[in-house]
Amino acid sequence: MKTKILVVVFLLLFAFLCVFFAEAYYGYKYPLKYKEVIEEESNLNNLDPALVASIINAESRFESMAISSKGAIGLMQIMPKTAEFVAEKIGIEFEQNMLYDPSINIKIGCYYLNYLSLKFKEKNTLISAYNAGEGVVKSWLKNEEYSTDGLSLIKIPYKQTSTYVSKINNNYKVYKNKF
Repeated sequence: MKTKILVVVFLLLFAFLCVFFAEAYYGYKYPLKYKEVIEEESNLNNLDPALVASIINAESRFESMAISSKGAIGLMQIMPKTAEFVAEKIGIEFEQNMLYDPSINIKIGCYYLNYLSLKFKEKNTLISAYNAGEGVVKSWLKNEEYSTDGLSLIKIPYKQTSTYVSKINNNYKVYKNKF
């Protein structure tokens, strides 16, 4: 009888530890900071907040001070020229340091993502454009090797962009349950 009780206690303890560490792992791998700002800016820009969070995770892992080797800044890793373009459209005076502010970075990033979504309706094509650039993706869509309909990509020629799209889609599976 004592052995059965010890086995049951051990199994319960093991199950508890598995759940605890799984939650800790997912909390680390899929953080969610600035949820209210993501929801607000996503709604204003007709975007899925889970997609925005997925992009932020892939771009910066929710680190507002992130800077890429190419000069992209902040949570959504926005290039200063892109931010300047968006700031002009939304009527704010742009300074590069603004991109470190999570609220402003998400505002600019969501506006830009919406801008791209009006040109690229298919999700993976949109994600590719956010990563590789609007002009690059437009050229891919004109190439029959990469697109059969001029709207969606059947092949992404840049390995980095292909990997990025996969990462966003994997992140999305988790973040869609957080919104």
